[in-house]
Amino acid sequence: MFLRNTVLASVAALVSAMPAVAQTEVEFWHAFTGRLGELVAEQVETFNASQSDYKVTASHKGNYSETLNAGIAAFRAGEQPDILMVFEVGTATMMAAKGAIKPVYEVMADAGADFNPDDFIGSVNGYYTTSGGQMLSLPFNASTPVLWVNRDALTNAGIDADVDLNTWDQVGDVLGQLKDAGHACPLVTAWQSWIHLENLSAYHNTPFATKANGFDGVDTELAMNGPIQVKHIQTMGEWAKDGKFIYTGRRNESGANFRSGECALFTESSAGYAGIKDEATFEFDVRPLPYWSDVEGAPQNTIIGGASLWVMAGQPDEEYKGVAAFLNFLSSPEIQAKWHQDTGYLPITQAAADLTKEQGFYDVNPGTDIAVIQMTANAPTENSKGIRLGSFDQVRGIIDEELEAVWSGDKDAQAALDSAKQRGDELLRRFEQTNR
Repeated sequence: MFLRNTVLASVAALVSAMPAVAQTEVEFWHAFTGRLGELVAEQVETFNASQSDYKVTASHKGNYSETLNAGIAAFRAGEQPDILMVFEVGTATMMAAKGAIKPVYEVMADAGADFNPDDFIGSVNGYYTTSGGQMLSLPFNASTPVLWVNRDALTNAGIDADVDLNTWDQVGDVLGQLKDAGHACPLVTAWQSWIHLENLSAYHNTPFATKANGFDGVDTELAMNGPIQVKHIQTMGEWAKDGKFIYTGRRNESGANFRSGECALFTESSAGYAGIKDEATFEFDVRPLPYWSDVEGAPQNTIIGGASLWVMAGQPDEEYKGVAAFLNFLSSPEIQAKWHQDTGYLPITQAAADLTKEQGFYDVNPGTDIAVIQMTANAPTENSKGIRLGSFDQVRGIIDEELEAVWSGDKDAQAALDSAKQRGDELLRRFEQTNR
């Protein structure tokens, strides 16, 4: 017995003296703060606790634009992360960054991972794949715009909280009633170009740009200065002049105005759900994005926003195995269903959508399936499967400037959108010249 105990003690001492096998670290850069940042941290912690081979380290690198720029700068310096979150407008830029990325389908194949891109919802999957169906980046936080409604604000203005808001004409009538009742903020919006031009165009099956919105080549031109776009922006300009639409900024500055109860109606991403549910002290609804009823075929389908996860080139094979494991974890039905339910982002796989329905989430939280229905009710057309433009972030900046001129009354919609097209096309030509 003494000998056995001595041997066991010696083995224990030897094991304790041996260095622990180091986990392979996977570096993940993202753009989330607040509640979304907390939920990303929770996903990372759950993955790290589920296995012992890899450790994902997540870092916030600023807003979407800042995160993309940080990733590009880091790659040039040879200090790139393994995984970089890039918003959808950076997709064409990442595709053109030859040598900077390792496509997800290659990462999964090299790691021997069980991965099938057909498991992903078509309207989400198609945006981040090649024409041959090979996935370039992993859809992560895919969203689409909806209309958020402060029910208490409507009731206090003497308006039925269940009033029909399916069309922009009906929205206009309600904005007038709110204004007449003395409401200081009838309507606000986040992401004005994404919602009121990019999605407006798709929802009405109208091109935002030529060449299937850029999917068929970099020799594309903007086309978002047509009749329906001009009508919509001119109408919003008139609402701004009348105090029915309050402009607060280019990104999501207006989210705080809605969540505080200040504003009655809010066009925003479906992912606004996380913050609104967490902060709102009033009764709220989520409704479909309104459409113009005089446009034949409307509503078609809205398009995705949000971001995907790109795998950066130049890393060791062991890190890529960890990347594959983490991306598969994020795509699993249980994790993806929870993400969808917590945030309002779309479930990126059909299995996650089915699980959410089976769990009764939509029954308990009416309206949370609006975004899914809006995206999947009709098969996407070449005008409504998404927009891939080079230098798209900069193009959006131009559009924002021109829209601000409309809201301030300095330009009418036609002049502003014509100018945005001319200026934006100049950027597209430069991108084309460097990416032929």
